[in-house]
Amino acid sequence: MVEWDFVIVGGGAAGLSLAHWLPTDTAQRPAVSVVLVDAPAGPLRAPRRTWCFWETSPGRYDPAVTASWEWLRVHSRHGTAVRRHIAPLSYKMIRSADFEALVGQDLAQRPRIRRLHAIVHDVAACPDGTARVTATDASGARVDLAARWVFDSRPPHRLPAARTHLLQHFRGWFVRTRRPTFDPDVADLMDFRTPQPTRGLSFGYVLPTSRHTALVEYTEFGPAPLTVDAYDAALEHYTRRVLDTGPVQVQATEQGVIPMTDAMLTDCAARTVFPIGVAGGCTRASTGYTFAAIQRQAEAVARAVRAGRRPVPPPPHGRRARMMDAVLLRALDTGRIDGPDFFYRLFERVPTVRLLRFLDGRTRLHEDLAVGVRAPVAPMLRTAAELLWLPRRPSPAPAPDRSAGADGPAPRSSS
Repeated sequence: MVEWDFVIVGGGAAGLSLAHWLPTDTAQRPAVSVVLVDAPAGPLRAPRRTWCFWETSPGRYDPAVTASWEWLRVHSRHGTAVRRHIAPLSYKMIRSADFEALVGQDLAQRPRIRRLHAIVHDVAACPDGTARVTATDASGARVDLAARWVFDSRPPHRLPAARTHLLQHFRGWFVRTRRPTFDPDVADLMDFRTPQPTRGLSFGYVLPTSRHTALVEYTEFGPAPLTVDAYDAALEHYTRRVLDTGPVQVQATEQGVIPMTDAMLTDCAARTVFPIGVAGGCTRASTGYTFAAIQRQAEAVARAVRAGRRPVPPPPHGRRARMMDAVLLRALDTGRIDGPDFFYRLFERVPTVRLLRFLDGRTRLHEDLAVGVRAPVAPMLRTAAELLWLPRRPSPAPAPDRSAGADGPAPRSSS
């Protein structure tokens, strides 16, 4: 017997967003019933994190936005800078606690949504065309849920095979300075004035919230994460030597790892169980942005429900975008292109609004070609040809934590 229309596993960005988009208000037709399963408070609950994305204002989640910027800047390794105005877009930052509070208020007013704190052990499609979820609640009691469809935001046990395996790994400090240091009107997307690793690239990332406060991150694209001490040494160098902040007070930290891979994450193995969020391929492989793709995926599922169609989450990024990501990742991994120079020249030579649409996967073929000619053509063509015969290899490392509530390791998530 089916108890629910939807069971959503995971109360992070993907799970909350899907519950928020679905028609669950009793005044809506059709109104579906939903149970949202999130991990209890404790070590299995996803850590606090920051999500960033760009969109035209006003936006759906503006009440939860910590700060936004209409100016973006990229620094070359030599100190030159490109500063661009992105209106009518805004680059927005949301902290997960504020997002959860905003969406939680909305869900609390909907009688057809139930929130359950439990650890999910198994999700399975049933022969009768339904799906079941087995979990343990906070008291240790077993919970069995039956539904027409289950949407699972937990990352897979192991990433699928891929031709390129890189990681975007980072650590960030929320800092306060003694003297005015930051320009609150400008966000620094990539600052390549950091010591570059022997493989991959590194950059600073600065999101100022006032003249005295900012989120400052050190990020690498490379084969393996650093130790906390190594990250903190890099952040100390970047804040004191590059940004010249003077003494800083570190008020909070965040840290994460995002797989940068051309693995296929959008396969729906069952007709009634669907991966969503990071597990459903929402992370853009070449940038790590996830949040906006999560919203597009959730909205598409909600549209299908309203239209009476099977609510299969569509691929968040098109085939052409995934192909271009695969070429870029391979070119970076082989060293055929210079990463800092490549990204700086893109921001220098491509109109920024077009570039952001390109990073979102929303450009047409002629626009993609216009961006492509600004890249090193010969290395890219050589890499594209190589990918035709290059075999996919198993991931060298396990995927991130699968506890219910973890939508995956997305820091600045979202294009």
